[in-house]
Amino acid sequence: MSGARHASLFLDMLAAERGASKNTLDAYRRDLDDYLAYLAEAGGEPGNATSATVRGFMASLEERGLKATSAARRLSAVRQFHKFLYVEGYAPADPTAAVSAPKRGRALPKVLSVAEVDRLLQVAYQGVGHPEASAPERLRAARMACLLELLYATGLRVSELIALPRSAARTRDRFLVVRGKGAKERLVPLTDASRDAAQAYLALLEEQKKAAGPWLFPADSQSGHLTRQAFARDLKAVAGAAGLRADKISPHVLRHAFASHLLQNGADLRVVQELLGHSDISTTQIYTHVLDERLKSMVRDLHPLAEGGEG
Repeated sequence: MSGARHASLFLDMLAAERGASKNTLDAYRRDLDDYLAYLAEAGGEPGNATSATVRGFMASLEERGLKATSAARRLSAVRQFHKFLYVEGYAPADPTAAVSAPKRGRALPKVLSVAEVDRLLQVAYQGVGHPEASAPERLRAARMACLLELLYATGLRVSELIALPRSAARTRDRFLVVRGKGAKERLVPLTDASRDAAQAYLALLEEQKKAAGPWLFPADSQSGHLTRQAFARDLKAVAGAAGLRADKISPHVLRHAFASHLLQNGADLRVVQELLGHSDISTTQIYTHVLDERLKSMVRDLHPLAEGGEG
């Protein structure tokens, strides 16, 4: 069986058993295409690859100037691919077991302050109430206010947010049921502000005869829902108007703000893990720098000897 056929079977498994999204499958396909091209040049096949083969592939990535984070992601794809071949009986062994990932520093997420989030929201709401704004401009501003309020209230992934059904704006509950990665469902909380923003936006949407379709955030020009790229573009425009650096703002940064601000205010790391939809707490532990700061200030403020003198 050819390497391409092996890869095809692996991608079919990811889609069927793990509910992988199109974006995830495309990323795996690109990584595996690169790996299979390397194997073909070396005259090998996935079924007879050795740990030396995989290390050679990793060395080739370094020679091509790939960042450690990108190389580690590619190794992860190759590792899962070989594990699949071994478990399914297409290969006698898993050659990646003895290969370690390239060392990489864990980058801290960019985080907005509460005041900066407030400024973004103020700009969006100013656009809704601007006396000279046209109907489409008011609708766009109301959509942005709704997106911001929902994202900051729930910490949804951007892909989850833009694909919300219209019924999300009509709910009387104080939570949403969201289907995330791997088709796993979770509950996320709704604030009063986010519910009000969603209802006000939906009213404008229906008033302007844009009520057809199942999506809360329909696309501007074509069928389907708003794209991540369109949301990111509009968000950078709002950031500029709010006096914030555009390169500091993205939809994902607001998800980080949600998590960081909860932790700063005393939330438990495992609660935040649940809200973010992380299957492994190690993913959430990137935020432990926030907990470290909170613990330091707690000791400073509450310890009886914190002032430096003995009673």
